[in-house]
Amino acid sequence: MSQFQTLKPSTLSRDEFVDAFADIYEHSPWVAEKAFDLGQDASIDEIETLHQRMSDILLSADHASQLALINAHPDLAGKAAVQGQLTEASTNEQAGAGIHQCTAEEFQRFTELNDAYKAKFRFPFIMAVKGSNRHQILAAFETRIHNPQDTEFKCALAEINKIALFRLLTL
Repeated sequence: MSQFQTLKPSTLSRDEFVDAFADIYEHSPWVAEKAFDLGQDASIDEIETLHQRMSDILLSADHASQLALINAHPDLAGKAAVQGQLTEASTNEQAGAGIHQCTAEEFQRFTELNDAYKAKFRFPFIMAVKGSNRHQILAAFETRIHNPQDTEFKCALAEINKIALFRLLTL
């Protein structure tokens, strides 16, 4: 099990805990609030244990809360990225995948796919991009856009939980 390098969650007050973990789930501090409210003990000082707790909170939330969290995520290579309006974590994740190095044609393809995906599913394409490059992301986009609605909704939640783990591992 991995320990946090910069903090010890079990020793934090509710405000400190929520502040530290508020954006592990993009613009959704309610996940951190619920995680704290389940109780503090030394087990949550292990990244995997806290991640499992937070993942379970997301997966057991009502559909409306899950959809709101999905919709809190920015488009990959979208306007927010181009205009520098992403959270620090999202900026780093997209940059790490080389999205900022897209050619004009690749940005255009991302825009087309983002628009088509949102028109079909009514939420943005979500992918944990750490360890991927822009070509792999575009390929995943091209494949997943053909999935049924329920499959993509479940996939979005699974990808969000992967993103959360990557973010927790940086703390």
